[in-house]
Amino acid sequence: MSGSGTLYFIATPIGNLSDITYRAVETLRSVEVLACEDTRRTGRLLKHLGIHVSRLIVANSHTEAYAAVEIIELLKQGIDVGLVTDAGMPGISDPGERVASAVIESGEKLTVIPGSSAPVSALVVSGLSAGRYVMEGFLPRKGRERSHCLERIALEESTSVMLESPKRIGATLNELTKVCGKSRKAVVVRELTKLHEEISRGSLEELSEKFKNGTKGEIVLLVSGASPPEVDDSQILVEIEKARERGLSRRDAIDAVSRALKIAHNRVYELALTIDF
Repeated sequence: MSGSGTLYFIATPIGNLSDITYRAVETLRSVEVLACEDTRRTGRLLKHLGIHVSRLIVANSHTEAYAAVEIIELLKQGIDVGLVTDAGMPGISDPGERVASAVIESGEKLTVIPGSSAPVSALVVSGLSAGRYVMEGFLPRKGRERSHCLERIALEESTSVMLESPKRIGATLNELTKVCGKSRKAVVVRELTKLHEEISRGSLEELSEKFKNGTKGEIVLLVSGASPPEVDDSQILVEIEKARERGLSRRDAIDAVSRALKIAHNRVYELALTIDF
């Protein structure tokens, strides 16, 4: 049977402390226990806000599984618990995902106090398409896993959003230039919301040259989506014929082929008129 405690995922500022929300402050004041990635970083934030929390639990990449067990026990006792990371939204390339899964599975209550998120904020100011995007987080460091990830980004038609260290940004941009092409648009967002905020837009080749020696600060890297592959008329006619053989009407075949090949409906319609149904 579920207790009456609630776990609050609380977004914290990614740089500018003034970005903390009223609701986040109210929640931090109300919880009895706060799980955090680093007690020193969180302690400084709490001191800045004039907030005292009775108890801090460390929930970082090494202790998250153990922290989840402790948090669930507290919730069962009717104790409200907050969860924060060093900056931004817990669970987005930061600890929190395993805690959320464990709490949900246990049947206890979980909610979110929304606020700052570096990937989403960077996407907004990038100027790249935000209608569809893929959050890659930190890329694998090396090996086949990294190669496969880079190849996937090269083919991805949505905007790809990555986090990268200031020391590795040059090497990553260089590799992306090789797999995606020199002219693919990209944006490097550095120190977002902070004093030395910098937004660099250009081609992968241009940004690779600019950041070849690395840089400083927190970084979000965004790469524009790949252009859809060209589809010639012969391929469209083959797909229309296959649809006809499956028993689809001309109208349904046009709809199906247009969706499958991601091409204009009227283009398929014109070609479909050349086939007897």
